[in-house]
Amino acid sequence: MSDFDEKTRVTVVVPNPTEEGAVRRNDCLVVIYTKEPTLLGKRFVLEHSPTRAGRGADSQIVLDGDSVSRRHCHFERRSDQWLVVDDGSTNGTYVNDDIITSAHKLDNGDRVKVGPTIFKFLSGADVESQYHEEIYRLTIIDGLTQAYNKRYLFEALEREIIRARRHTRDLAILMFDIDHFKKINDEHGHLAGDFVLKELARVIQARIRRDEVLARYGGEEFVVMLPETQIDGARMLAETLRERVAEHLFVFQNDQIRVTISIGVAALTDSDRSATELLKRADELLYEAKRAGRNRVCG
Repeated sequence: MSDFDEKTRVTVVVPNPTEEGAVRRNDCLVVIYTKEPTLLGKRFVLEHSPTRAGRGADSQIVLDGDSVSRRHCHFERRSDQWLVVDDGSTNGTYVNDDIITSAHKLDNGDRVKVGPTIFKFLSGADVESQYHEEIYRLTIIDGLTQAYNKRYLFEALEREIIRARRHTRDLAILMFDIDHFKKINDEHGHLAGDFVLKELARVIQARIRRDEVLARYGGEEFVVMLPETQIDGARMLAETLRERVAEHLFVFQNDQIRVTISIGVAALTDSDRSATELLKRADELLYEAKRAGRNRVCG
């Protein structure tokens, strides 16, 4: 297996439907982002009300992490709807990035964040097909930022290199990461760090074109693939993105977080034999930008 291939574990957790309070439905929660590799893609069928989530062993959904409370939240069924209720957790429960302050009704496709783990709520007559579609998405999409993942980037970049050579077209990439990201996590907490990653991806995605690919390369590092773009155009876009991020207001739980990025810019050359070589040159230029003082573009 290559260094960018990823495996998705799929486990179906089915509570005993004969238990008191059990309800017969296919509604479920699918883990789309987690710091625990064995949880990714796991399905929790909501057949018992309430279904509790937290760090405690008495929870039906047991989660690790310092930001997860022993009894963090629970899911309960009222009439024909599922709701999520925070159980006085220290760090809160989020639905679609908004912290909840009372029982919150869940709609199909809602994302529920408990500590570092994100669930997607699936409901309706076609839950099974939705579930398989979500598992496919996990193979190409980063669950936290909703940008493409590293595996998809490599495959797309290899295809684009072949196309660029066949039709004598330009191709450039930007590689960037967040300056002093560890300091952000240390000072504001890992939930704030997750917020910064998501918001950064949103800011970048809003500025690039549809045929340009944004991917989370790993940790706080991202890549933008720019088909039919010369090096000068790539540098101009990089400067625009750098300025937009530096000027953007990142606010998490009333804390304003200053965020800047450093960017390496590289264009395809005749000597590049693979996507790996092009990415390596962009990575070297990224670190040149960081050594030169950060919050700048090199390439």
